[in-house]
This record gives sequence, structure tokens and C-alpha cells, in this order.
Amino acid sequence: MSYLQSFALAFIPLFVAVDALGVLPLYLSLTEPLAPAPRRRLLGQAVWTAGIIAVAFVYGGKLLFQVMGITEHDFRIAGGILLLIMSTADLLFSQPERRRKPDNLVGIVPLGTPLIIGPAALTTLLISVDSHGYAATLAALAANLAIVWVVFHHSDRLLLWLGAPVTRACSKIASLLLAAIGVMMIRMGVLGIIAAAGG
Repeated sequence: MSYLQSFALAFIPLFVAVDALGVLPLYLSLTEPLAPAPRRRLLGQAVWTAGIIAVAFVYGGKLLFQVMGITEHDFRIAGGILLLIMSTADLLFSQPERRRKPDNLVGIVPLGTPLIIGPAALTTLLISVDSHGYAATLAALAANLAIVWVVFHHSDRLLLWLGAPVTRACSKIASLLLAAIGVMMIRMGVLGIIAAAGG
């Protein structure tokens, strides 16, 4: 198998797992109160965070999970709980000053992880290393993070086109979707633990 074939086979599942277009509404929701310049800084923080975490898991994920006794299902549940808490706080406490407080950290959590690089992407990376090797996996990771940066970087135009009232309405819908994603992650983690115990 050629390198390009290995890259393509590593890229496609990771592209689905990262889901840049699917995360975009959540990115708009979390960054809606910010001016363009801080939003771009936050985007850089998010992409760097996702990249560092992903590379760390590529090289040490299996060992870390074994040492700590953590499974991918445990990680999925933890990420789901985090998303559920943050989305609920946004839905119930939507004052602008409340939403501006996490600006310095929102690029790390939840954007960098678990939205851009979450349990599905981390699991995909670990499987990809076994199937296609480190070089193809890291190249696929870099390509997917570049796509995330391009998509999110041009979100300013979308914000200008929609206008403030529409983006605020969309942010509420996105927060609800974020809560649903959190519940889904918890559900999948619990079902995974039950299936593993039954097997």
C-alpha cells in the first residue's frame, strides 16, 4: 500500500470524527460575544490544544489508558458530562458578562477538547496508528486541523451575514445541540461499558 493510500485511509475516518462543519455552530455559539481579533486568538489556542492533545495520544494514549485504568468509554462519559454542564450553564445563565468569563479557557475546553479532538477522534487516531503507521496518521491529523482552522477562521463572514439577533438565536439552538451531544456521549460511554462487561 502506497503512502498516499495510507494517508487517505487515515484521513477520511478522522475527518468524520473531527467533523469541522458539525462543530462550527458550536464554535459560533461559544465565540459570539467576542470581537474578531480575540476570536482568532481563541481559534489558534483551540487548534494548538487539539493538536498537542492528539499528538500526545498518538504516542502515549494506549500506555496512559493502561497505566490509569481508563477506557475510551470512561473518557467519552467524562467529555459528555463536561459538555452537558457547559451547555446548561449557557442556556440558564445567558447574560453577556456571564458568557465572557471563560474567554481565556474556552479555546482549550471545550473547543480544543472535546469538540475538535474528542473521544471519537482520539480513538480513531489510535486505531489509525495501528493500521496505517505514524507518518500517515500524523499527516492526516495535520490536514484535518488545517481544515478546522480554515472553516472556523471564515466564520466572521457568516456572523456578519447573519447579524446579531440571528446569531444569538442560533447560539441558543447550538447550546441545546451541545447538551444533546453531551448526553449522547454519556449514553454511548455507558452502553460501551455495559457491552464490555457483558462480553
